[in-house]
Amino acid sequence: MAAKNIYSRKSLVDSVKSVEKWDVIVIGGGATGLGVALDSVTRGYKTLLLEQVDFAKGTSSRSTKLVHGGVRYLAQGNIDLVKEALYERGLLSKNAPHLVKNQSFVIPNYRWYEGIYYTIGLKAYDFLAGKLSLGKSTHINKGETLKRVKTIRQDKLRGGVVYQDGQFDDSRLAVNVAQTCVEHGASVLNYFKVNNLIIEDKAIKGVSAKDMETGEDYQFFGDAIINATGVFTDDILKMENPNARNMVKPSQGVHLVFDKSFLPGEDAIMIPKTEDGRVLFAVPWHDKVIVGTTDTQLDEHSLEPSALEKEIEFILETFNNYLEKKVTRADVRSIYAGLRPLAAPKDGSEKSKEISRSHKILVSETGLITITGGKWTTFRRMAQDTVNKAISLGKLPKKECKTADLKIHGAKENPDLSNHLYIYGSDQPEIQNLINEDSSLGEKLHPRLDFLKAEVVFAARHELARTVDDVLARRVRMLFMDAKAAIEAAPEVAALLAKELGKDEAWKEKQIADFKEIAKHYDLNNSNQFINHNSSCESGSLRFHFLEIA
Repeated sequence: MAAKNIYSRKSLVDSVKSVEKWDVIVIGGGATGLGVALDSVTRGYKTLLLEQVDFAKGTSSRSTKLVHGGVRYLAQGNIDLVKEALYERGLLSKNAPHLVKNQSFVIPNYRWYEGIYYTIGLKAYDFLAGKLSLGKSTHINKGETLKRVKTIRQDKLRGGVVYQDGQFDDSRLAVNVAQTCVEHGASVLNYFKVNNLIIEDKAIKGVSAKDMETGEDYQFFGDAIINATGVFTDDILKMENPNARNMVKPSQGVHLVFDKSFLPGEDAIMIPKTEDGRVLFAVPWHDKVIVGTTDTQLDEHSLEPSALEKEIEFILETFNNYLEKKVTRADVRSIYAGLRPLAAPKDGSEKSKEISRSHKILVSETGLITITGGKWTTFRRMAQDTVNKAISLGKLPKKECKTADLKIHGAKENPDLSNHLYIYGSDQPEIQNLINEDSSLGEKLHPRLDFLKAEVVFAARHELARTVDDVLARRVRMLFMDAKAAIEAAPEVAALLAKELGKDEAWKEKQIADFKEIAKHYDLNNSNQFINHNSSCESGSLRFHFLEIA
């Protein structure tokens, strides 16, 4: 008799029907919500997580792929925030070593004083990391800089400063955290939308939700209800109080993705201050290079935000200022935009510096707990603080946090980075087993990329993937690396998924059409997707900063 598949959506849905009351109900399946669910279930609380679409569909799959301490905060004198982020960076690199790696960054120096200035600042960064440091920062001369970054602009180059930070795959980590939650007994459900809160005698008792696949309605009751919905935070708060003041201000970050030839070495580039005072990163990632990011305040949020034309032009122009080998729009393999859930200023100010990048925990009059702000790097600490808050409010019996040393599903030391399957960590042999059973699954999904058909089957069977978008955007990352290739691979992926999930031809055709519509947002040559005006943008200026989205 075959072993029960604990990641089967049907078994997960069936399991929630018999539970009369949960200890913790988490709304939202991005980095924050998944972190809270993991913290909760590993303490021994009966835990349910509901996500309206797929895990990490929003902001949490659209970062700059960095696990970082936040050098910018150091310049601002926010030592405590830097220390916390560096500590969490160290824990994450230990707990998910198959997804988090040590990444070297080169800061090119074009003025005489920059070498001294950045070397001193980054020595302080190293010191604050303590025992969890990823390596010492050093100054390098012009020759060494050119050797390490072959495409860097040579005119007036004086040298560089090298420092270490972390690099990771964001949505792969989200999937692995979801799997870890399931393994510890949590019920985590994607495509389950919370459409109302259950409030009795001015106290929150639970949530009403709909299974978006079957259309079935549910009511779930719990002791601690956690709102961890990122840029959708206010949508949940307005279910409780339609007149509630907005707590979150969306800020858009855009990234362009190029072939590795534009940054052929192992080093990333960090440009801490361009001519007009902005910041830019170029980071190697899965044999591509990601360049960004922007910081544009918006009026509205959406699941598929579009880049503004001025954001695209700014990244292209600024990146080219530091390259000998110039990039053009035609070189952009993919473009993606993410929305940061920044805490809105109380006075209605639009100044970015007045909008906090740190996380905040709010408790409504009904007892609803909301966690906002933060970033991937500190998701574990944010979760710890949130569950501790629920305990302090008397909603949960006191139990100690267990996640500081908890290995994430798939954890494997020293993965072989030459094989793209390294991201599966300890699951990698399972991919090979699928190929051994059916050799056709060893074929590539697209000739330009290494992803295999077996990965689609594995995503559906063991990684809670339900749609073509789930697979191509957040399981194998093809949409983020090469949008055209993803569009071309969609029919094959739909066919594999339909077979695995028992779906018919009509489902398959709708999946292909839906994915093509989504993929337009990632294809720069589909110009009608990109906005050549500022109507949705409150701030007329773009500000570049140190990756709060990461």
